[in-house]
Amino acid sequence: MNLHQQASVVPVERRDDSIASEVSDILTLKMLGAPVRRAIMRTRQWLLGRQHPDGHWCAELQGDTILESETILLLAYLGREDSKLAKQAAAYLIEQQLPEGGWAMYPGGRMDLSGSVKAYFALKLTGHSPHAEYMQRARVAILAAGGADAVNSFTRFYLAVLGQISYQQCPEVPPEIVLLPKWFPVNIYGVSAWSRTIIVPLSIVSALRPVRRIDPRLGIRELFLKSPEHWPPLRCPDRTDRTGVFSWDRFFRTVDRILKWCRRRGFTPLRRRAIAAAEKWMLRRFEHSDGLGAIYPPIVWSILALKALDYDDDGPELVECHKQLDALVVDVENSNSVSIQPCKSPVWDTAITLRAVMAGGIRGDNHAVGKAIGWLIARQITSHGDWAGAVDVEPGGWAFEYANDFYPDSDDTAMVLMALAAQFSDIPQPSTLPPELHLVDKEIVTQVDALDEVAAMDRSAAAIERGLKWMLAMQNDDGGWGAFDRNNRREFLCHVPFADHNAMIDPSTPDLTGRVLESLGKLGRRLGDPAVDRAVRYIRKHQEPDGSWFGRWGVNYIYGTWQVITGLAAVGVPTDDPAVAAGADWLLAHQQPCGGWGESPESYAKPHLRGQGTPTASQTAWAILGLLAAGLHEHEAVARAVRFLILNQNEDGTWDEPEFTGTGFPQVFYLRYHYYPIYFPLMALSEWAVKIAPLLAADHVPELQLVCE
Repeated sequence: MNLHQQASVVPVERRDDSIASEVSDILTLKMLGAPVRRAIMRTRQWLLGRQHPDGHWCAELQGDTILESETILLLAYLGREDSKLAKQAAAYLIEQQLPEGGWAMYPGGRMDLSGSVKAYFALKLTGHSPHAEYMQRARVAILAAGGADAVNSFTRFYLAVLGQISYQQCPEVPPEIVLLPKWFPVNIYGVSAWSRTIIVPLSIVSALRPVRRIDPRLGIRELFLKSPEHWPPLRCPDRTDRTGVFSWDRFFRTVDRILKWCRRRGFTPLRRRAIAAAEKWMLRRFEHSDGLGAIYPPIVWSILALKALDYDDDGPELVECHKQLDALVVDVENSNSVSIQPCKSPVWDTAITLRAVMAGGIRGDNHAVGKAIGWLIARQITSHGDWAGAVDVEPGGWAFEYANDFYPDSDDTAMVLMALAAQFSDIPQPSTLPPELHLVDKEIVTQVDALDEVAAMDRSAAAIERGLKWMLAMQNDDGGWGAFDRNNRREFLCHVPFADHNAMIDPSTPDLTGRVLESLGKLGRRLGDPAVDRAVRYIRKHQEPDGSWFGRWGVNYIYGTWQVITGLAAVGVPTDDPAVAAGADWLLAHQQPCGGWGESPESYAKPHLRGQGTPTASQTAWAILGLLAAGLHEHEAVARAVRFLILNQNEDGTWDEPEFTGTGFPQVFYLRYHYYPIYFPLMALSEWAVKIAPLLAADHVPELQLVCE
């Protein structure tokens, strides 16, 4: 059944007296019991069947079409616009075009101008005629939205690389920033880790200004409303109103003009030394990583930087960069096109899947679980990365990708710690958990040897101890947690001209802090622990007036509210606490008539749309988990949400979810995690089954007759 269908609630005839009402509720739960058990077993087996031989899981991670467009633009710079990869990526662009002509950041979203300009340019470069109907449609939409004049800073650099505009119309990204000491207010470690890995190779490109001159007929002058020297200034989406005479915006624009003046007059005495330092910094971080930063943008800019530095195409550096880029290519099913992933998510997917299948009844001594635990332990990072400049602690975190040793993050570390800790938890026994949940296909799963189990427990305990110390050391002074660094919150840096990707810094966020609190609670930390108390104070301070919390890394207030309530409950904040009750009330108020929850990424730009959108399996699961943590497992809304998941589950145990419910950069880049609508519903249904099992086992006045319509 499709998620977009309205799942009807089965009405139950109720009597006025409280006993009849209670029995009606119990019968409703009993009616759901068997379908829930079947749903859990289907999903659990589906996931177990997709575990890799070495024990991990990794699903496709989907972004928007800027990935395919930028890949084509890179290939065009390299003279490979006629390659098979370029042609297949172009085919994907056509498949993703909006009816009105442009391209969006996510399904159902509005046209994104920068992404649309890049898509149009990419199609022209791969031989698509500007006279084709879809190209004319795109051109009209782009011009109506402001033309290429209004693209963001990174798009301008692509246009400069391919000779469409001068580098003079791009912001200066001076490589000298790598030379600045950490105590200086503006330095490379003052920006977020993902910005840092983009800025360093981009600074080499900005300094050396490589250009490939293409046939003018392949250019996009038809998208320009004004000549490039008259294009508007670049600004971060959230900060367009902070542009006064004494603003940081004005300050950095003045600096940009000074840097351009110095370049024109050849007054760059440290330039050669700075480029060498940036090159060394970049190459050093290629080591033990799936490309620089293990994410798409730095990989692409690394290739451009290495080419500008005259590295040999057959040399190990460029070969490795292309290898990592090729690894992100995905063949689109039933199509001759390809899509490009922004990165890979094996640690994240493995940790959450492991938690979900264990919540679904598989014990910690299970062979599949043991292999997954071993795989995660082997991915613990024991070397120092960029974070070490601000934190004095032994390494012990986990990264998102297969290899990214310089950039472990608190989010993945918290999730892995919970997955590892689950094997030490009290597994629900048959008396409280329906026995069907313990059934495991013997052809898929076998029991590990007892001695191996003890050794695995010891390894897990050591990994948990080391990871916990690292995570605690990453707590910010405000009590919260950011992703990759500690106290990375220099707000003024968000006003530099190339900060329009809207994620220049990495401050504390409620959702991530809530997840860390949940992991601390799973590891026995409670209120009264100094780190916990500071985090709870941060959470209380950042609750929205309506009771919700912002979600930085998932869409959006549903994600944030779920994670915060779960975190507060895990460390002992009572369910009748005003903050928890207000968060739960917000979730209840935003349940849709079908029983599910949904929220569009549009809520980042328009907060009044929070909690509104097409209902999805993942967001419904988040809401259920939040309400369970708030003690509302018997609430009618939760039963309706459980029914929504059951009715919309496919026969193979999966749920369909084309919506993007993950967040990269708010208002700039969103994600579709292909396993989100699989393991989160499994986790929600399993936890609900455990919560209501005692109710189903109890006897209730059988003489009352309730009629189910």
